[in-house]
Amino acid sequence: MRLDRIELVRCQLCGRAGGDSPALDGLMWSCPECGFVWTARQAPPPEELYDEDYFATGGYDDYFRAQPRRFEAARRLRWLLSVVRPTVLLEAGCAGGYFLEAAHRAGLTASGIEISEAASRFARDHLHMPVRTGHFETIAPTLTADTICAFHVLEHVEDPRAFLHTAHTTLTPGGWLALEVPNIASAAARRLGTAWPGLQPRYHRWHFTPTTLTQLLHQSGFDVIRQDTVFSRFYWRPAARLRHARDLLIADVAASGSPRVTHPQLGDLLRIIARRDDRSMS
Repeated sequence: MRLDRIELVRCQLCGRAGGDSPALDGLMWSCPECGFVWTARQAPPPEELYDEDYFATGGYDDYFRAQPRRFEAARRLRWLLSVVRPTVLLEAGCAGGYFLEAAHRAGLTASGIEISEAASRFARDHLHMPVRTGHFETIAPTLTADTICAFHVLEHVEDPRAFLHTAHTTLTPGGWLALEVPNIASAAARRLGTAWPGLQPRYHRWHFTPTTLTQLLHQSGFDVIRQDTVFSRFYWRPAARLRHARDLLIADVAASGSPRVTHPQLGDLLRIIARRDDRSMS
């Protein structure tokens, strides 16, 4: 029994087995060796979670609404293009396809992989985007890309190392990986505790900080080129920012000492652009 428990809580980052510490009222495990955090209970397989009900009741009911998602997609594409100009872009977990749509409008060759049949069907039928339905780890090795994007995907996958290994082998030499995940080291996470929206223990298996995600990428054969965080209002249109100014702006400014929507460490969302390190293959 003890051996089974040790295996269950083996840290994905440093490999330590046992000695784990419950965190956030037992919702999470925290590794005392490296500080990596993950959800305590095992979630169902992803293909059983991300159906129509997920988008209706899982807090993602706006995933198919054009206005907020196009605004969000444009901001993400601007961030990506500030570092790299993709030749062939592959998006993992492309949801309803709005980022792919923005990429196509910018003249990029882009396609997606999405585990949810409901989301991939929307991307194909409504936005006419080239999206394959299934697991990234299964489909991506049949493809080649010089840039892979995964926005709010890594916290959902069953094995983050397997995901990053697949990304590494799918990318061309020197290829680029762009990630965005909730930042459990954010000011909001510390302030709100178990009420922090980024926890979502039913859906989010892994919880990253700038330090732990950077370490995981280095171990997976990537060099981090750019890393920062953004507050959640970064992706809100101006009217929404004004409506929530009292709730969020004051708290964000108090935490960061600035009204800016970006911060090196304290924002709600962690963004990293990394490059495949081909020295690791020599």
